[in-house]
Amino acid sequence: MQLRIERRMVPHVPWGLIFCVLAVCLLGVWNLASASRPNPPATSVWPTQALYLGVGLVAVLVVCLVDYRWIQRMALPIYVANIVALLALRVFGHTAKGAESWFVIGPFRLQPAEFMKIGVVLMLAKIYHDDFRPNEPSYGLVRLWKPVLVFGVPFVLVLVQPDLGTALMIGLTSLTVILFGKVRWYLVATLVAGILAGAIIIWNDYIREVPEPRPTIVRHHLKKHQSQRISGWLDPEADLRGSGYHAAQSKIAVGSGGVSGKGWREGTQTGLRFLPEQHTDFIFSVWAEEHGFVMCVLLLLLYGAIFIFGLGVGFNARDRFGAFVAVGVVAMLFWQVFENIGMVIGLLPVTGITLPLMSYGGSSMLSVMLSIGLLVNISMRRHMF
Repeated sequence: MQLRIERRMVPHVPWGLIFCVLAVCLLGVWNLASASRPNPPATSVWPTQALYLGVGLVAVLVVCLVDYRWIQRMALPIYVANIVALLALRVFGHTAKGAESWFVIGPFRLQPAEFMKIGVVLMLAKIYHDDFRPNEPSYGLVRLWKPVLVFGVPFVLVLVQPDLGTALMIGLTSLTVILFGKVRWYLVATLVAGILAGAIIIWNDYIREVPEPRPTIVRHHLKKHQSQRISGWLDPEADLRGSGYHAAQSKIAVGSGGVSGKGWREGTQTGLRFLPEQHTDFIFSVWAEEHGFVMCVLLLLLYGAIFIFGLGVGFNARDRFGAFVAVGVVAMLFWQVFENIGMVIGLLPVTGITLPLMSYGGSSMLSVMLSIGLLVNISMRRHMF
């Protein structure tokens, strides 16, 4: 393994992607300075987030120095190491908010599931690169056993922590990569049927008016807080002091921001701490309340630009591995942004998904920056091999 950046790579650096990522990161640190203001200065989170950003930038540089063909060869060891970390949580994990999702190392907490998403993307990309058959470009049910196994194992391990939100992100990211790899029409039809079946289950378990006790299909298998989040999403005003509290306070904050916002550090929902988890899961509510609709559109445009630049890296990649990694990274970021903002404005149930590059958290920041480093690496080396 050689660590180097050659002069001929520089013209292929995706400067637009880097600029947009840095812009979102800096806006995130600035926003956290407001989101954490009710705390004493000693516990303010924005300096720590700035430190995490610095570590993330170093991680991007390190990833860029490595030829991604070496990363391709290391995809399996990286995947296995992440699986081992998830298994180790059962013995050494720290339980927080009802989920056994963290390693605690002194003052630091590490969430292996965040890095598992990268491991899944790398392993899927390796499979689709190594298993390519020009005379059989689309995948049937038999050929899909490897991709399904690759995402199915971590999906289950994360789900039983229980961390439904991260498990869904692993599933949606993997499904996007699998669809990008071309599947037979009957599998797409099966997917549509599965979505319809899910809608029927939600209708039966939560909406259908029947005498209690209600006969349910899935609801009785869920944790109490998971079931309450779904019922709170379907009927937000049914329990405003309980399961609907988070969503209700978030929508008040977003709506009260209006067009131009109340101003930095002037948000009342934030300042009076009505917003739950305002520096992590509901950081977008802080942004919307203080900066308004116009700046929310700007933030969404920056995210959209990141997605477009990332897909551009994939379409111009030298090989299938690079293309699939790029699509996987973009899918991972897209679904997180989609779920987090949808959750904040009440369109989706609360799942505890952070907003990439904006929410506070070292594991989240580092995993996203490693993913950005992969995109930059693939772009730089697209004409080298």
